[in-house]
Amino acid sequence: MTKKLTFPDGFLWGGATAANQCEGAYDADGRGLANVDVVPIGKDRLSIITGHRKMFDFEDGYFYPAKESIDMYHRYKEDIALLGEMGFKTYRLSIAWSRIFPKGDEAEPNEAGLAFYEDLFKECHKHGIEPLVTITHFDCPMHLITEYGGWRNRKMLGFYEKLCRTLFTRYKGLVKYWLTFNEINMILHAPFMGAGLCFEEGENEEQVKYQAAHHELVASAMATKLAHEIDPDNKVGCMLAAGQYYPNTAHPRDYWAAMQEDRSSYFFIDVQARGEYPNYAKKQWERDGIELEMTEEDLTLLKEHTV
Repeated sequence: MTKKLTFPDGFLWGGATAANQCEGAYDADGRGLANVDVVPIGKDRLSIITGHRKMFDFEDGYFYPAKESIDMYHRYKEDIALLGEMGFKTYRLSIAWSRIFPKGDEAEPNEAGLAFYEDLFKECHKHGIEPLVTITHFDCPMHLITEYGGWRNRKMLGFYEKLCRTLFTRYKGLVKYWLTFNEINMILHAPFMGAGLCFEEGENEEQVKYQAAHHELVASAMATKLAHEIDPDNKVGCMLAAGQYYPNTAHPRDYWAAMQEDRSSYFFIDVQARGEYPNYAKKQWERDGIELEMTEEDLTLLKEHTV
């Protein structure tokens, strides 16, 4: 007799997209320009996403896939119907920050953007699909990059807090599963795409990246605190770009090298899940001459509001 394999009750099985991967409609209904819009494919992509080649607007001779993408912005109802037909119980998607706050620092949100996601979430529920929402999947309004320098600037905490408060309030009862940042450790590998960072010649890039990482980690804790205050039913998680490193041989030096590579990513979610920086990260910063600006309030927030 064959035994049927089934998911346990309540298991959320589904799929995932990011706003910049599928929505398109980059300038529709008041949406502002974002860093993810101006990342082209082709030979200059790597230098742009790593913050070594400034591209703050569309340029001739490049193809920008996020501009139109698959136009889910205008086709989401039929797209979600297809997900429902597949038996999906959850759909992980992200919010385009510049649909809600086109420049990022406005006093009031863009109603057209809020209405779009409200309708999308309702469409999910119509098909028995639980939305799992990433607040920031690399999106950063370009105005926040050109005016403030992206996540290197501590002022980003206030802009992100306003975004989160707006989302948690508007979608209370529609969304209860949240992720604060997608692949938060990509700051180290694609700093412009991950955090809106561009570097000046001679700048200590590692210092800038880790300071921006600290700002995002504090913002994540801030969002977690806010989510639980606005709706105690909210559940907040974190997300890492990760692979497992394996030692090349059984020699201890290879095991140590593999462990160090893993730690370079894991420290992000060590902070988000355990509430403090691990000693191995602090020791590495000391060796590399990296000194981060962080307050006692930051450390308390990280400790008390883990995912």
